[in-house]
Amino acid sequence: MTDARSRTAYRARQQWMVVIVIATGLVVAITVLVAGAAAGYRLNMTASEPLGIWRIRPLKRPPAVGDLIFICPPETVAFSEARVRGYLRSGVCPTGDAPLIKMVIASEGQRIEIGADVRIDGLHIPQTTIVPADGRGRPLHGDAGGIVPAGQVFLYSPFKASWDSRYFGSIPAAGILGLAEEVLTYAP
Repeated sequence: MTDARSRTAYRARQQWMVVIVIATGLVVAITVLVAGAAAGYRLNMTASEPLGIWRIRPLKRPPAVGDLIFICPPETVAFSEARVRGYLRSGVCPTGDAPLIKMVIASEGQRIEIGADVRIDGLHIPQTTIVPADGRGRPLHGDAGGIVPAGQVFLYSPFKASWDSRYFGSIPAAGILGLAEEVLTYAP
């Protein structure tokens, strides 16, 4: 009987050790995530840019064509529909969304033409085919194009199925959080 009690006590200690190790691991993981987010690190889990850890670097000048940026989506009809369709993840932006990682391909005063693809000031932009439907078969409509208004940017991702300014148009540059810098990423 003493042997049975001893084995039972030993198993109970082992189970408590497992619980303590798991709890400690969770506390450490949560601490790292919170500290990383506070330091400007973000986890990208979308195919628009390589998957993995990114950092928001301060942008101390006006945005320029070619900048890869983090930007908070504005509260527009297009973004409201994107939320309903599940295109946007939850995050820290004022709208409750996660910031987008996109490249600035046009800024104020530039002419955007959208047909089967995108042209900026008459120049064709590669990999900008407008797809007629999303991955679930729901219709998509290209933006009307026009002149990028003052204080706005036109955004792009080379990923064919990216939801970018081809569909939602130019958006306020005031939503830019900073430049997007890859830290530890993987492009499948």
